Amino acid sequence: MKKNDNENYDPITYVPHTESHGTKDIWKTLIILGAITLFDIILYFAMPHSMFRNWVFIFFGIVKAYYIVGSFMHLKNEKFELILIILVPMVLIIALVAGMLHDGNFWLQFK
Repeated sequence: MKKNDNENYDPITYVPHTESHGTKDIWKTLIILGAITLFDIILYFAMPHSMFRNWVFIFFGIVKAYYIVGSFMHLKNEKFELILIILVPMVLIIALVAGMLHDGNFWLQFK
């Protein structure tokens, strides 16, 4: 409590000053992610099925993941080294999975 709050302190009617705690940022993030998702769904039904469509959805998924990590995990305000510590292993794991999926199809060429 502030110094002048002690003078008027009444335990029955005292209500401390509240802060927003970033509620406006959460709503902004929700609206942006909702708009990206809505655009993603519209494209899903508007585009013909092709490999390009798959890459578009992968791109939108990465954009949404980047925004979620930056907003809710607070990485947009962190140092670059910390971001690299999180992203590099994730990229290596994705590369490992992609390599395993590619190698898994190797035996199909002999059938």
